[in-house]
Amino acid sequence: MAKLSIKDLDLAGKRVFIRVDFNVPIRNGAITDDTRIRASLPTIRYALGEEAGSPTRQPRGGAHGAALVVLASHLGRPKGKPNPEFTLRPVADHLSKLLGRPVAFAADCIGAPARQAADEARKSSGNVVLLENLRFHPEEEKNDANFAAQLAELADLYVNDAFGSSHRAHASVDALPRRMDRPAAGFLMENEIKYLMGALASPARPFVAILGGAKVSDKIEVIENLIGRVDALAIGGAMAYTFLKSRGVAIGRSLVEDDKLDAARQIFAHAGVKLRLPVDHVVTPKIEPQASYATLPIPDPAIGDRIGVDIGPATVHDYTEVLRSAKTVVWNGPMGVFEVPPFDAGTSAIARAVADVKGTTIVGGGDSVSAVTHAGVADRITHISTGGGASLELLGGRTLPGVSALADK
Repeated sequence: MAKLSIKDLDLAGKRVFIRVDFNVPIRNGAITDDTRIRASLPTIRYALGEEAGSPTRQPRGGAHGAALVVLASHLGRPKGKPNPEFTLRPVADHLSKLLGRPVAFAADCIGAPARQAADEARKSSGNVVLLENLRFHPEEEKNDANFAAQLAELADLYVNDAFGSSHRAHASVDALPRRMDRPAAGFLMENEIKYLMGALASPARPFVAILGGAKVSDKIEVIENLIGRVDALAIGGAMAYTFLKSRGVAIGRSLVEDDKLDAARQIFAHAGVKLRLPVDHVVTPKIEPQASYATLPIPDPAIGDRIGVDIGPATVHDYTEVLRSAKTVVWNGPMGVFEVPPFDAGTSAIARAVADVKGTTIVGGGDSVSAVTHAGVADRITHISTGGGASLELLGGRTLPGVSALADK
């Protein structure tokens, strides 16, 4: 998986098309979380010739040889037509502040508006243009070759730094790079490939995976792909109840996927002692902040018709002990109903335990990322993945279209 890097390209004087992931939450025209935008800054700044840590902004190749950076992204689900609710214009304004330079905005991602905005970016010396939402055109999601050709007219070089969108065979991540010379990975994409593929291919051992979340169906491929590679796989969240029920354990009204019970049994048969399940849990009659709750061992018929909402302290201790000797850890998915305190305790405890690991730690998935941030340990995680769905598919053994379309070194 050694892919060509942006560092392998001669960028001076070139038009560099960078596929970024600016699918950020916007409320009343204001960006409420700019994490994904900030994640793209190292690649954008490198393309502009702004070396990391440099106090000056000297364009690569001098003022007349600077690269023109053409940024493209999707935002939300506009259903293939222009919708002002999903315009990227606020992102252009926010990015301008982060970069400290003008960012031109193109009213469309193809055609005359895109070309004119690119020309304006050159003239203003900002050298950055953000194209309007790719998904305003249905051809983007259809991976249309003609649409990709129109995007290609805007650039000499292609860089993909949108790992979170690379599991979808859309025009900007698949058809476009396949028609460009030497399509390369940006720094964010490089790190995702390095850490996720590295964990699968040659992990330092012991290698421990922790998987949570609501549904087994979302992670069956991941479990099946990891179980032969890891030294231990710990399960939490509501998905644990499908495994527990498959073994005849009383689970009350806990969330379960009855159509996945056979799959759970097959995973048990294959996994053996590697698979870890909760040994106690927090149960409640209703999921709300002020509801009464109790901690019960597993199994315990006293659960009655209550709902399992978090792993208990004995499970936290068990999983923490497994993590204590780990050298590589992959964590995806919360251990309980993380968004409703106090049922976030188990997830927060696991976040701290992962941060304490003396080795490589990889965290992916929105709730898991929120957990390490909430616990104040995000800076102690080796790699936080920006792509929930993409990271799951990669860990599940699938080839990502946006990765396979990049040139090999």
